[in-house]
Amino acid sequence: MKALMLLAWQSLRNRKTTAILTVLTIAISTTLLLGVEKVRTQAKASFAHTISGTDLIVGARSGQVNLLLYSVFRIGNATNNIDWQSFQTLKAHKAVQWAIPISLGDSHRGFRVIGTNEDYFKYYQYGQKQHLAFRQGSSFQSLFDTVIGAEVARKLGYHIGDQIIIAHGISDKKFTRHDNLPFTVTGILAPTGTPVDRSVHVSLAAIEAIHVGWESGANFGHTPDAVALSQQAFQPKQITAALLGLNSKIQTFALQRYINTFPDEPLSAIMPGIALHELWGMMSVAEQALMVVSVFVVIAGLLGMLSSLLTSLNERRREMAILRATGARPGWIAGLLFVETTTLTLTGIVAGMLALYSGLFLSHSWLLDTFGLYLPVQAPSSYEWLLMGMILIAGMLTSLIPALRAYRLSLADGMTIRI
Repeated sequence: MKALMLLAWQSLRNRKTTAILTVLTIAISTTLLLGVEKVRTQAKASFAHTISGTDLIVGARSGQVNLLLYSVFRIGNATNNIDWQSFQTLKAHKAVQWAIPISLGDSHRGFRVIGTNEDYFKYYQYGQKQHLAFRQGSSFQSLFDTVIGAEVARKLGYHIGDQIIIAHGISDKKFTRHDNLPFTVTGILAPTGTPVDRSVHVSLAAIEAIHVGWESGANFGHTPDAVALSQQAFQPKQITAALLGLNSKIQTFALQRYINTFPDEPLSAIMPGIALHELWGMMSVAEQALMVVSVFVVIAGLLGMLSSLLTSLNERRREMAILRATGARPGWIAGLLFVETTTLTLTGIVAGMLALYSGLFLSHSWLLDTFGLYLPVQAPSSYEWLLMGMILIAGMLTSLIPALRAYRLSLADGMTIRI
């Protein structure tokens, strides 16, 4: 066996250019397969970790996916609002530990504006129960202060102290903007990889203030200036949704039933985990498509290696004949090709892993800042080890084709000059 390994090593060294190209092919295939798998699993994990530590999401009566989409992912609009008094009643419920009000409806250059209060920065959690953190600045200090997400700051080039104009509704048009009431950026949140990065946060009082004189989406009256509005005390009349954290998770179902049969107005309470699972199930087609693409990449790599081996086998007829003439049996020749192919495949897998983890280590922060994609550098999962094992087995099986062909070559075949 030792002699076979040594001979295989010397053979690969003699054909190092072809061997390196074959290893690169396998390495790229492995990197793509494991990379797609990591993106798929981490995208799913990030999706599931968009919100954490919240026991119930409350909104107007609607489907749970719709409520989840507009309250957490800032997609779509609510079917109705929640009365502020109803929110106060829920917040005062003995089972509720904390409550975060959310008011939607405005936007800034394509980014949704979230009206909320200090509890949002205190209690909102994502990922592994991580709290929001400020990269720069702090929360609201006055009525027309705003805190922006990391992606908003990066894409629009905002810094602390810059002023922004909010538009009424999702469409940011000139006639819908609150031009006379600019907001000052007082805080920029650290990247989270969640929709928080793409949000502009203002206070609930500011939402009420900028809509003085507005009705049904149009400005029908005189809107006082910022100085005059800052001297008034505003209290919201309605909000869009609320996030609730409970004292005990055992109380979740009881409080959900209470909210779903709330006597004052029709409300819906959903559990984020169940709604996220349902929403991810609707996107399973994209997940499967990614896997199919990565599998075809590996198949293409293995076929490239097979083509290379078969081509080189024809060039090595004389080498095989010399080995046969010195006493090597056909099975020994076939074993030589098997060892060579297995070595190339194993080296390609190791190189692919090194390339993938080096890339993750170097681009980890850039991926999070640029695309909001959190890809931690961590040991391969059992499923990834299984994938690498399948690549190795597939490479070993591929080697059987040239090995069987070499086994059938006769000594005279290698000594005959083909014209």
